[in-house]
Amino acid sequence: MNWTDERVELLKKLWSEGLSASQIAAELGGVTRNAVIGKVHRLGLSGRAKAPTAPAPRPRKPRPAPAAQVVRPMVQGNTALAPVMAPVAEPEPEVVPEVAAKVIPMGERCTILDLTEFTCRWPVGDPGKGDFHYCGSRSKTGLPYCAYHARIAYQPVQDRNRRRVAR
Repeated sequence: MNWTDERVELLKKLWSEGLSASQIAAELGGVTRNAVIGKVHRLGLSGRAKAPTAPAPRPRKPRPAPAAQVVRPMVQGNTALAPVMAPVAEPEPEVVPEVAAKVIPMGERCTILDLTEFTCRWPVGDPGKGDFHYCGSRSKTGLPYCAYHARIAYQPVQDRNRRRVAR
């Protein structure tokens, strides 16, 4: 497509009238919006006239104060034959005794050098202190912890989700 003098003059006229590049491209025919934008920049045309604007927006009515909203359960589809679910009392979460509550016999305590695949790897104390050690009790098969520490470390998914929702 060539930019003839007539097409350039029409472009300048439409641009000064405030038409968009897309509208000018449609008016000229055979050019894209990007071609119009490129030609405008090469010609160094300044900002165009403002397009006719809509009348000033009418003032909005003040919204009434929000009333207490009724929380309704979300329902999908026909509920005529839907089973009615009675609320089930949630079982009390199992209270896990504190880690310090388990007294680890001196004979079972071990350092990192003493750990094997059959010893509990539960850390006890501050690693920066001299009295830091690992539990050292017999671990459950396939787990790194003894039965006591495995109950603390591995919580059922339902319990984790319930605690997350309660926060």
